[in-house]
Amino acid sequence: MALRVPKAQLPAELSEGMIQQLGAVPEPVEVMWHSPAVARAAQALGSSAGGWGAADESLKSFAHMAVATQVGCSWCLDIGYFMARNNKLDLAKASQVPRWRESEVFTPLERDVMEYAEAMTTTPPTVTDELSAGLLARLGPAAIVELTVYIAFANFATRSNASLGIESQGFSAACEIPLAAPSRTSGVASTA
Repeated sequence: MALRVPKAQLPAELSEGMIQQLGAVPEPVEVMWHSPAVARAAQALGSSAGGWGAADESLKSFAHMAVATQVGCSWCLDIGYFMARNNKLDLAKASQVPRWRESEVFTPLERDVMEYAEAMTTTPPTVTDELSAGLLARLGPAAIVELTVYIAFANFATRSNASLGIESQGFSAACEIPLAAPSRTSGVASTA
């Protein structure tokens, strides 16, 4: 798939900063820069969400990658795995998120978080009272609120990137453990 909107020219200092931080300029920023206000708002929200501290970083990372797998955003899955490495998260687990239902590396809590992320991503959402209550009991109200909004942000990012034709840039190639391919039970979110 090709980009559905061409890349815009970024200010040099912005490009240089991203190259220093990530090794490349993220294509979502280049595409969204046609509307700098939108690009800045998306970056600000993503940066802000990255600083929230009520929910465990691994849980948020796994949730975002589960959303990316379900929506079909290869860019988000790629950068999510790369960022898991940069944040020194468990790569043996992170590499298995695309096939989390079949993998035996996840705890029951991690599985419930990824199930919650998928249930939020399905249209219409299929979050159950039981799943929500179980997470609330184990995580507490602040963490479940943070996780919920983080997953909503993941849906914003994945759906924007997939709709604009933005695909993997190969960030995850720097990781020691290859990222697993999505399983057959993973799929694109419902359009019902």
